[in-house]
Amino acid sequence: MRFIYSYLMEMQEIIEKAWEQRELLDDPAVQDAVFKTVDMLDNGELRVAEPAGEEWKVNEWVKKAVILYFPLRSMEVIDADPFEFHDKIPLKKNFRELGVRVVPHALARYGAYLARGVIMMPSYVNIGAYVDEGTMVDTWATVGSCAQVGKHVHLSGGVGLGGVLEPVQAAPVIIEDDCFIGSRCIVVEGVRVRKEAVLGANVVLTQSTRIIDVTGEEPVEYRGVVPPRSVVIPGSYTKKFPAGDYQVPCALIIGKRKESTNKKTSLNDALREYNVSA
Repeated sequence: MRFIYSYLMEMQEIIEKAWEQRELLDDPAVQDAVFKTVDMLDNGELRVAEPAGEEWKVNEWVKKAVILYFPLRSMEVIDADPFEFHDKIPLKKNFRELGVRVVPHALARYGAYLARGVIMMPSYVNIGAYVDEGTMVDTWATVGSCAQVGKHVHLSGGVGLGGVLEPVQAAPVIIEDDCFIGSRCIVVEGVRVRKEAVLGANVVLTQSTRIIDVTGEEPVEYRGVVPPRSVVIPGSYTKKFPAGDYQVPCALIIGKRKESTNKKTSLNDALREYNVSA
């Protein structure tokens, strides 16, 4: 363990120096550190962000390595007969050995981690992303660069999880364990959806989106985070502008999944009880 920690610290130091002095990218030792970092991202040994108690820690140096990976790669033709691609980043391979189901035309870029039991319907997972075991990435869903998706999550059809590389200190989108993200939801700008939350269809969350809990006598407002087990639907509120009063989108927390019940049963109950479209 001590050896691994020392090895990572050495890699971090090399990458941090190259980040400040880009001419060091010609150094084989720097190139090796960058390539090994992306290799470790690809197999899940490193993460762009990781849980730290109740919060999440962003590993900025890992993000820097991903960004430095691009200038070190040359454009090349990628053959996936009968398709052809032209890009700098190779496609992820060996899905059978990884225990991942990949339905045509699903694509994952090298440097994205897919845990055993992940199912990719025709969808896309970008470099730096982390998708944990048992998660479904449904049709035309997109997991952006560096997004973190937990265990047994369902990303429904057309879901868009935003990617982030720069600024390097910015947190990625985080979807924690056992969440259900409904059809055509958009989650961007480092929003964190906490464990077992349910987003109904078409919920859009950015850092400026008002997330309003309307289950009590007085509204409670959140921004940038959806509390655990929340059931969320699209909403709107009236905002005054010089030209008049208009409806502005928000998200409404209308209830909670029950902690005491089975997660799948709880999800079905939530959708029925609150009449949430998925």
